[in-house]
Amino acid sequence: MTDQPAKIAAIIYNPIKVDLDALREAITTEADAAGWGETLWFETSVEDEGQGVTREALDKKVDLVIAAGGDGTVRAVAEAVRGSGTPVALLPSGTGNLLARNLKLTLDNMPNSVRSAFTGVDRAIDLGVIDIERADTSRDRHVYVVMAGMGIDAKMIENTDDDLKKKAGWVAYVDAIVKSLRDPNELQMRFKLDDGQTKRATVHTVMLGNCGSLPANVLLMPDAVVDDGLLDLLLMRPGGVLGWIRVWTKIVWTNGVLRRTKAGEMVAGERRNDGDLHYETTKRFVARLSRPEVIELDGDSFGKAVAFKSWVEPGALTVRVPADA
Repeated sequence: MTDQPAKIAAIIYNPIKVDLDALREAITTEADAAGWGETLWFETSVEDEGQGVTREALDKKVDLVIAAGGDGTVRAVAEAVRGSGTPVALLPSGTGNLLARNLKLTLDNMPNSVRSAFTGVDRAIDLGVIDIERADTSRDRHVYVVMAGMGIDAKMIENTDDDLKKKAGWVAYVDAIVKSLRDPNELQMRFKLDDGQTKRATVHTVMLGNCGSLPANVLLMPDAVVDDGLLDLLLMRPGGVLGWIRVWTKIVWTNGVLRRTKAGEMVAGERRNDGDLHYETTKRFVARLSRPEVIELDGDSFGKAVAFKSWVEPGALTVRVPADA
C-alpha cells in the first residue's frame, strides 16, 4: 500500500507586518507536529499585494494557503483563491484584522493561530464581488471579505496618514474622520437592489457588508452574517450635528454594546430604519454616481468610481477555523 504524500501549506506573508523569525519557528513546529511537509513561503510586495504569489502557490497544488498580514493581504489572498476550494488560514496582523474579528478568531496569539491552521476545520463563507467602473469607462473586478463603501469611510481611509497609522494604529483615523466630516459633498446616486426598481438617493455614505464588526467594538451592521448568502446595505444621511450624534449613539452604544447580549437586545428593541440610518439586504446591488467618488474595499482605497455593481458569491471562500470554534 502506497503512503499518501504529505500535505503542503503555502504562507503568503507581508514582511512589514510579521516577525519572520518567530513565524518561521512556529510554522515549522506545527507543520512537523501535524505531519505536514515543508511549507512554501511567498512574500508580498508593493507590486504584488498577494494575488500573484497566491496563484503561484495554487499552481503548486498546495493543500492550504496561510495569509499572514493585515486586511489588505487577506483580501488579496481571498481574491486569488476565490472559488478554488483551497482553504485559507488567517494569521492576523496589522491594524484591522476585520475578517478575523468577525470570525471571532484569536487576534494576539500567533502560535495559537498557527496551530489552528494545521489542526482546525474548514468553514465556507461568502465573498463580496465588485465591478468598478472608472471615469474613462474602464472596469476592474475585485473581491471583499468584509465591506465596500463610498462616503465618509472611503474619504477617511484616503485621508489617513500611513506613517501615523503604523505608529498609532486606529488612533490615526481620528484625524482622518475630522477631515472627512469637513467635506460637504454628499453622494447623489441611482441604485437598484436585485431585480427591483431603480431608485434615487442623496446620502452621506453607502456601504455593502459581508460582515458587520469593526475595531473598537463597533458593530456597524448588526444583522450581517458571513455565510447567509446576502450582502447588508447601509445608507447613511445624518441631519446636521444632532444627526451625527444620533448615528454615533446607535452604532457605538445600541449596536456595539446593547445588541451584543440577549438582555441588551430586549432593551434596544426592534431595529428600525430612519432618516439617519437605512438598512437593507440584497444579493446584488448596482449604483451610478453623479460624479466620480472614492471607493474603499476592506479598509483600502481603490481610487474613484463613477459606478459599480456588486454581488455575493455564497460559500466562495473556505476559511480554516479552530476545531473547537
